[in-house]
Amino acid sequence: MKTQRSRLDARLVAAALAVSGCQNPVAAVGFERMVDQPRGKPFKASPYFADGRLMRSPPAGVVAANGVSASRQVRTGLDGEAYVRVSPVRVDRPLLDRGRGRFNVYCAACHGLTGDGVSVVATHMSLRKPPSLVAEPVRSFPPGRVFQVMSEGYGLMPAYGAELSFDERWAVVAYVRALGLSAGAALERLPEDVRRRAEEALP
Repeated sequence: MKTQRSRLDARLVAAALAVSGCQNPVAAVGFERMVDQPRGKPFKASPYFADGRLMRSPPAGVVAANGVSASRQVRTGLDGEAYVRVSPVRVDRPLLDRGRGRFNVYCAACHGLTGDGVSVVATHMSLRKPPSLVAEPVRSFPPGRVFQVMSEGYGLMPAYGAELSFDERWAVVAYVRALGLSAGAALERLPEDVRRRAEEALP
């Protein structure tokens, strides 16, 4: 029985080899169409539209998914020509929790989990180390300036406007403010339960 099965398998293999010798099975599938796919380039003409333009205008009334319909303060961090001095979004515990999550993903690698500029990445940045976000002068920056730095980048720091939505950037601003407050808070000004935990954590 095993001998008959082995002979059948051998015949099938031989038949497959014979077929592949007659034609290229890969070429027959047409994979070359996936490699050679004509595509249009911006500002090129196109015969498929009545106006002859390849680039299409967005439908009337649409807004970007990241919230372009938001106010100028929310979008830019500016109030006229000055930086926004009060967050234009409501600051509450859910916003702070969201800001902490985004900060830990995008900011903590360089600025440290507590925002003090101490991190493994920072030790390898010999040209210019990331500043502390909880000490002067950054601590005194208006919220709009912190938002704009995140949006447009500054120095060696890249822009994060594509990675973080407007709301997420304001959430990070709020969390950075909370880090600054926690770093400079006097023990006697803390709520009793918080003060007790802080005193227990002290060496």
